[in-house]
Amino acid sequence: MYNSQKRSDKQPITTQDGSTTLYSAEFDECYHSTRDGALHESLTKHVIPALTLQADKEHLMILDICFGLGYNTLATLHYIRRKALPIKVHILSPEFDEALVRSLATFDYPSEFDDLRPVIEAISRNGHYEDEQFRIDIYLGDARKFLSDPSQRSTLNAQCFDIIYQDAFSPAKNPLLWTREWFGDIRAVCAEDAVLTTYSVAAATRMGLHENGFVLYEYHPEGARKSLIASPTSIASDRLDLTPIDMALKIARNPEARSLRDADFV
Repeated sequence: MYNSQKRSDKQPITTQDGSTTLYSAEFDECYHSTRDGALHESLTKHVIPALTLQADKEHLMILDICFGLGYNTLATLHYIRRKALPIKVHILSPEFDEALVRSLATFDYPSEFDDLRPVIEAISRNGHYEDEQFRIDIYLGDARKFLSDPSQRSTLNAQCFDIIYQDAFSPAKNPLLWTREWFGDIRAVCAEDAVLTTYSVAAATRMGLHENGFVLYEYHPEGARKSLIASPTSIASDRLDLTPIDMALKIARNPEARSLRDADFV
């Protein structure tokens, strides 16, 4: 399914908000929505809603799937610093493209990340950054193996993640990170009040999450297309305008709707 021969074939693309993303020949897809903007998409579809819903916590464990250009992780630090939020954050992120990670020190990031240059350089060099408030660990390898890797056992305790950025290449291009089984693996390491954010609103994505016990909500980010927020428990919050998705009604109206399955692709 993956084509390592094409992995290095990437081209810079300027997105709608002026920030730069890359086009991947391997997946025939950009890392971010060119229409919504790379930085804007990370902030509005992932960082702001997740941190808003988890604002009461003093420490957050975040799973960033996948690291890619690092926008979600860096936007998280940028937002917390800009808002002076008194929280500590540990971000773990799998990424199988080691060459991409090593190249990030020279990537053309937006000016909002200028003060994060030491973070970017440390990640590019060591796959790790840590200070008094933030810790970032990059797992160089396949995301599917990350959650089952014995070397991660001390970190991946059951129900440890408060936030999951589900931001892999699209279901059409990278289906193994959107299957029912994948979401089952994600559910196993979620806190009971975890918040999962994703840009994908596809029926198969909703079904895969629903079949693993997630409660689903439609979210309309400011200045971007609608996205999806999910949690193992119902979200009762006046901090964010969420529309509950009635999956029983959706299934009744579309009984042919089906989640993606590992068996379909291996």
